[in-house]
This record gives sequence, structure tokens and C-alpha cells, in this order.
Amino acid sequence: MDLKELTSYVQNGNAKKTSELVQLGLDKKMSPTVILNEGLIEAMDIIGAKFKNGEVYVPEMLMAARAMNEGMKILEPILTASGIKPLGVAVIGTVKGDLHDIGKNLVRMMLKGSGIVVYDIGVDAPAEAFVNKAEEVGAQIVLLSALLTTTMPSMRDVVDEFTKRGIRDKYVFMIGGAPVTTNFAKEIGADRYTADAETAAEVAKEILVNISKNSVLA
Repeated sequence: MDLKELTSYVQNGNAKKTSELVQLGLDKKMSPTVILNEGLIEAMDIIGAKFKNGEVYVPEMLMAARAMNEGMKILEPILTASGIKPLGVAVIGTVKGDLHDIGKNLVRMMLKGSGIVVYDIGVDAPAEAFVNKAEEVGAQIVLLSALLTTTMPSMRDVVDEFTKRGIRDKYVFMIGGAPVTTNFAKEIGADRYTADAETAAEVAKEILVNISKNSVLA
């Protein structure tokens, strides 16, 4: 099975062919980790870079991510059964008062395509929902999305809720959305601001790798 062909189908958003090639690779005893890293994740890295450079747009990104998800449906049970650990765990949601989800969904798909387990708590999510889910699933990263200037203060509410519960330092907070800036991230006590889904995935991977290294050294 040609992994380059698999990456091409993912990039083109062909979910049916993606699923077929993932299954074919498994049938031919190809390593599920190789299929994941050199097929699905490689494809998402390429399409993410193209998106960042303005070569493709949101519809193409969504189609590619959906194709990748179809391939992951086949791979995930096998990866779990073989004891292969994900890169890390993240919780993502659009903050209270905001119903926009396209940007959030893109980030979620890119994170998942990077080997990160992602729990999406949806839109209009109160601060308590972020805290409860992060604690429940043992996340390392909490990602907050807002598309309206009027809902940006809800991002502060989330960080403040973690602080009030005495667990702020357990998590890395990433924020994003059209009106959000690096200065605003600093203002509310968030750790990182990213402008697009590809950068968010890159930063999240970097954070989780560093967390893993520090855990080994501890």
C-alpha cells in the first residue's frame, strides 16, 4: 500500500478511499503507527501548511479533516489495543455566549490529526464545563475559542475558574478566534494565542512534547 497515495486521498478529502487504503494497509500487516504518522498525520501537516499559506481554504480543510477522521475510526481501536499512547489530551470549546464553531472544529480536527486526544465540549460552554471535563479526562491543554469581542471576557472567566479551584498550574491554556490577540492572552493569564488551526496544532504538539520530556526528567 502506497502511503503517498493515502496522503493524497486525505488531502483531497476522499473519505471513502482513505478508509479503504487504511484497511488495505492493515490487511497487508503494515504498522498502524506508520499508517498514522506517515499517512494520516503527514497529510494533515501538508494540508495545514497549505491552509496557512493561503493555498487552500476552510472547505478544503474540513474535507481533508473528515477524510482523516474516517481513517482514524479504523485505526484508533487497533492503536488503543496495542497500547500505543497518544501524544497528549486536550479539551476544546467555544466559550459561554458564543455559538460559533467552525474555527473550533478546524482546530479540533488538526489536533486530532496530530495524534492528540481531543474532547470537544461544544459551543456556549460555561467555565465550569471546561474545568470539569479537563479534570475528568486528565487533560494537559485547554483550548478556548471566541469569535465575538463581546464573548472574549468569558475566556478570562474560564482561566479564573481554574485559578479559584487551585488547579490553574496543571494546565496550559491556548486561546484563539478572530478578535483575539497575544496581548489579550497575556491580559487574562492564558499561555498561548494562535491565529489559525495549523499553528494551534504545531504549538500544542510542541507543548505536549515538552511536558513529556519534563516528566521523564523529573
